[in-house]
Amino acid sequence: MTHPCVVIVMAKAPAPGYAKTRLIPALGEAGAARVADLLLERALGAALGARLGPVDLCCAPDEQHAALDRHRNQPGLTLSCQGEGDLGARMARAFDRWWSLAERVIMTGTDAPTLDEHMLRRAARALDDADAVFVPALDGGYALVGLCRPAPSLFQSMTWSTPQVMAQTRQRLAEAGMRHVELDAVPDIDEPGDLVHLPDGWLR
Repeated sequence: MTHPCVVIVMAKAPAPGYAKTRLIPALGEAGAARVADLLLERALGAALGARLGPVDLCCAPDEQHAALDRHRNQPGLTLSCQGEGDLGARMARAFDRWWSLAERVIMTGTDAPTLDEHMLRRAARALDDADAVFVPALDGGYALVGLCRPAPSLFQSMTWSTPQVMAQTRQRLAEAGMRHVELDAVPDIDEPGDLVHLPDGWLR
């Protein structure tokens, strides 16, 4: 069976000392892990709520971690393992798992709490007329990438976690002759200064 669309959510286990480590100076290990867990819940809620197709929770360190395995029985959700390598290698591997099973694949992380089900649907619609769709992040990266076909050059030897990621990606899209659409940029939660973008009530 070929699905019209699949949504991959790339997620690290929201465990103290493992997830959101750059927030630890402001929140402590437990506080950073709690924010990571809230971000994960929100990202999964958006992916499932968009009702675009199957949702793949792509896990690190692996899908057996208790903080991720507890999501296993949600309808429409499967769990997979990110595996080894840098972020680009793990992203490419996750896309490759679905190309024989889906017409288009959308990938998000868990860092952008304003990336909701409506934006996911907009991203899916954008792929009707484009090869790729992105939701840029305000820090120069991106919070969502959607593709209609394999594009390995977008993920190889990229300088991840820098303000140049989206700019480098635009250059690679042009070199590959790919038409792309960019939706409105969103904030992501990486550094203590980003905490102002969290929903009300998350910090207590």
